[in-house]
Parts: sequence; structure tokens; C-alpha cells
Amino acid sequence: MWGIIPAAGIGSRIQPLAFSKELLPVGSRLDNGVERPCAVSEYLVERMIHGGADKICIVISPGKSDIMEYYGASYGSASIAYVVQPQARGLCDAIFQAAPLISADESVVVGLPDTVWFPEKALAELPEESLSFLLFPVDNPEVFDAVILDETMHVQEIQVKQADAASRWIWGAFKMPGHVLEELRQLWISRNHEDEYFGTLVNAYLAEGGKAIGVKAGESYVDVGTLHGYRAAIGLLSEAAQHDTMTGARVALGWPAGRLPRGLHDLNRE
Repeated sequence: MWGIIPAAGIGSRIQPLAFSKELLPVGSRLDNGVERPCAVSEYLVERMIHGGADKICIVISPGKSDIMEYYGASYGSASIAYVVQPQARGLCDAIFQAAPLISADESVVVGLPDTVWFPEKALAELPEESLSFLLFPVDNPEVFDAVILDETMHVQEIQVKQADAASRWIWGAFKMPGHVLEELRQLWISRNHEDEYFGTLVNAYLAEGGKAIGVKAGESYVDVGTLHGYRAAIGLLSEAAQHDTMTGARVALGWPAGRLPRGLHDLNRE
């Protein structure tokens, strides 16, 4: 299974930073009893691995070589590849940059690298055979993409950043077979690449007879792309981690290959 991580954005809401927003330190991990910081995007990588991904494609812009240096060729059990989005043309364009890597019979999951959400293994709840959205309840759906479902949990509409959103359930990640990804890409091309947001493309897909379902398996969701969200994420992670440790840190699934622990300083000597 592939995971696609669109990481080509400039992160204007949380600038200035001296590095890519996906590498913003948020929370920490325990390494042999030593607490060390980790990048916000690691939470999505780990959740994708929990969901079955063994290959991850990170879509970067030409100026984001620091992401490649950080992650290297792998994270834990997953291999990592990179593709470049030459220009910032929205989420759809970023996702479809990775399409040539994914065969029709493979599954693919997509998530946003500047978010933190629970439960960690929620992606495993999404089915393999169709386009499906992992949904989370939020208090401010108007700043996200609200998902309208019928009584059978089929998606009727995605309301993209709509002021009077009719649902408090938003999508935080989604999954589909590779052939559905290609169907969506072809539809996007036929619409002259005009869909910036994935939600508007999905609405067109549904209007043409496509199907999608929503799975309300999410419990908490934070967008770390603002200072308010950053503070909320720190609180959410600390609360969650304290169930297992007294430090507020967690035991991670692995390390980015570019930051393997053997290359770190001994904190006892610093």
C-alpha cells in the first residue's frame, strides 16, 4: 500500500520558519529512556504505517530538500520516495504528481502532514475497495472540508470551507484503490486542472456516478498550520502520551533514515 503526503506548500499561516513546516518540532519520542523531539509530519507517517502503508511518497516543492535530508530513504518499516510539484497549484495537483508510482491494483492513502489526529490506527478502519474518507468531529467545520453523508454512510457532498457547513464531520484522510485514483486524475484533467481542492473534484466525481463512503472512526483532529493549532497539538499529544509514560513522550514506530539515532549526540555529554 502507498501513502501520499502532499508537502509542497509554503505554510504561510505559520511563517516565518527557517525550515519546511512539515519539520516543525511537535511533541517528542522516547529513545532508550531519552526524550527527543520529532517533526509534525512523523505523526502522519506513523499513522499510514499503522494503516498498512509500506511505501510512502512525499510530494515536495523544488525548495524543500530539507524534507529529503530529514527522512532519507525510509521510516521504520516503510520505504520513502519523493516527487516534485514544480509549482504550487493546489492539493489535487500535488496528489496526482504521485499517480505514476501507483498501479491500478494497489491501495493508496492520503493525509495532510501538518495535522495530528487520534486514534492512531484509524486508517485501518477504511475499506480497500472504494474511495473512503476518515472523518473527525470538529467544532469549526467551516475552516475544513465538511462531509455530508446519507443514512448508509455514503458521501453526498463535500462542503469546502463553507461558512454554514451542514455537518461537523470533516475528512482528515482518505483511501482508495489505484484505479480510482486514476479515474479521479482523468476527471481532473478533463476539468482543465481547475480543481484546487480535493473536495470540489470529489463532488464532480459523485455527480458523474462515482461512489464514496465516510467512516466516523476519528476522535480528535488538530491542524498544526497555525499558532493556535500548534498549541492545541502540544496539549493533545501530551494528554495522549501520559497514558503510557510520565514524561509526555511516546515510543515511536521508527526513525527517519536521515536522522537515525546513531547520528545523534549523547545527551549525557551535552
